[in-house]
Amino acid sequence: MALDAMTRTRTETDSLGSLDIPSEAYWGIHTARAQENFPIAKRPISVYPDLVRALAMVKQASARANREIGVLDEAKADLIDRAAQRVIDGEFHDEFTVGVIQGGAGTSTNMNANEVITNIALEMAGREKGDYAFLSPIDDTNRSQSTNDVYPTAIKIGLALTLRSLLEELALLRQSFLSKSEEFHDVLKVGRTQLQDAVPMTLGQEFHGFATTLGEDYNRLTENAYLLYEINMGATAIGTGITAHAGYASAVLRHLRAITGLDLETATDLVESTSDTGAFMSFSASLKRNAIKLSKICNDLRLLSSGPQAGLGEINLPPRQAGSSIMPGKVNPVIPEVVNQVAFSVVGADMTVTMAVEGGQLQLNAFEPVIAHSIFQSITWMRQAMWTLRVNCVDGITANRERLGAMVGSSVGVVTALTPFIGYAAAAALAKTALLTHRNVADLVVEAGLMTRDEVMKQISPARLSGLQAVTAAIPIVRAADSVVEED
Repeated sequence: MALDAMTRTRTETDSLGSLDIPSEAYWGIHTARAQENFPIAKRPISVYPDLVRALAMVKQASARANREIGVLDEAKADLIDRAAQRVIDGEFHDEFTVGVIQGGAGTSTNMNANEVITNIALEMAGREKGDYAFLSPIDDTNRSQSTNDVYPTAIKIGLALTLRSLLEELALLRQSFLSKSEEFHDVLKVGRTQLQDAVPMTLGQEFHGFATTLGEDYNRLTENAYLLYEINMGATAIGTGITAHAGYASAVLRHLRAITGLDLETATDLVESTSDTGAFMSFSASLKRNAIKLSKICNDLRLLSSGPQAGLGEINLPPRQAGSSIMPGKVNPVIPEVVNQVAFSVVGADMTVTMAVEGGQLQLNAFEPVIAHSIFQSITWMRQAMWTLRVNCVDGITANRERLGAMVGSSVGVVTALTPFIGYAAAAALAKTALLTHRNVADLVVEAGLMTRDEVMKQISPARLSGLQAVTAAIPIVRAADSVVEED
């Protein structure tokens, strides 16, 4: 390593030759080559801070394990340990500059981490960056490791860390829907099946259903997170553990568990674990499930708020921005729309993960970078989508109570509640008459002499119509179907 004071560069050398590296950079020659080779996404791995922290956690745990088993000098291990901790604490993330999409099965990412942590350690020791004769990115910081166990382990830890923030936002969104279900518990409306009028329910029941759906997704995501807890540290290149001390795998696992707080386990078959990426596919699928169900909820919010005059107009979404450059006063459901688009992206990302998992060959899957990028992006976008849906939409939803009440009052769907008393055939005839004449169903039932006014009103009370007060006893049919005469 040579330092040019005039141009403020240092020269680093690898097996391919030498390159000038900016003297202030904590990354080195391997990172520089990756910057040249992979100008693809124009997004560095630092856009996923939990992945960067996870890389540093792996390096820290490895330093502690190597010191424990006696394969790394105590002073060197301590420097690496303390440098890694600074990255874990959020420092130097802008030095992780390699692109999220890269060839090499993650080697560039691993080398970026090795170089940055090494140069932080060198600086802490009072040495110049690039003084690899004193502390080496490969021989010391990468001791007992390979990209092929470091990178997938870091991805899994990083995903587990970033999932926490997604689950926190998912829980908050679920609570928002629960709060609305309580607010709307007494608001009757017409339910719909196949976009046609069905039977009455409450708006609170509808919103409670949204909350329940999100609660189920919370459970599925939590369950699938455990798929990420099986790691292959100690596998090195292909799972045989070549260059690693026999005690390294158990030691690094113990330190990683302490550092991350995760219930990690070493895979029983390191060869299989190094080549198989099925856990990522299963985890991605659970994200897709959540995205699709969230998108369906947003579809419903858009339908329920449609109009507001010529559509359903049952609820009002908070107006967030002008909806048209030509139609004054138009306001669009922009928040549910953006959540829909995030869901579409998550579905596409899941397909990418599926194909990348299938594309693995022999003892390694070279496509883990696009797997990592796809899943990290999905979690990040989903978290932000949930936040804006909660804060900018759900919390401010109001019900059009008068419109909903009027629709229930004129809906022939209420006749379903009377079928135990007047029979299906009579109810169908009355429904047809009500549709043709636009008359109130309750009035028609009373006029036909099928039930008294008090009997009708009791059975079409909000509690009965919404199922909150069930009819549990056997109820005799009070009139025959042929007693009903259709009106022309």
